[in-house]
Amino acid sequence: MTDPAPPPGQAAAPGHAPIDSALPSTGARALAMVAIVVAGVCGGLIGYNVARLALTDEGDLLPGLIGLAGAAFAAGGVAVVSVLVLRAMGEWKTIVATGDPAAARKAQLDARRKS
Repeated sequence: MTDPAPPPGQAAAPGHAPIDSALPSTGARALAMVAIVVAGVCGGLIGYNVARLALTDEGDLLPGLIGLAGAAFAAGGVAVVSVLVLRAMGEWKTIVATGDPAAARKAQLDARRKS
């Protein structure tokens, strides 16, 4: 049985690489944010244009509201996927650093037990 990953800031066990943080890199987080914004803009444009074509006599208020809802829906969906991808990246880094597929879960359980 292998030892769980050490808490951030502590030295790793012999033969293990130190783990500084479970956070994904800044570039990955920035890329996720850009993807969320682009999805929101695209969802808003699609929602607005579809509503404008379907509702010819309603003016611009209702298509604008539908476009806003489309933007929120698209951005929310991409945000969920981005969070899942960033978490998976963090767990993968832990697995590669420790060589133990259960190291991330063990560290979480140990932290909960101590608090």
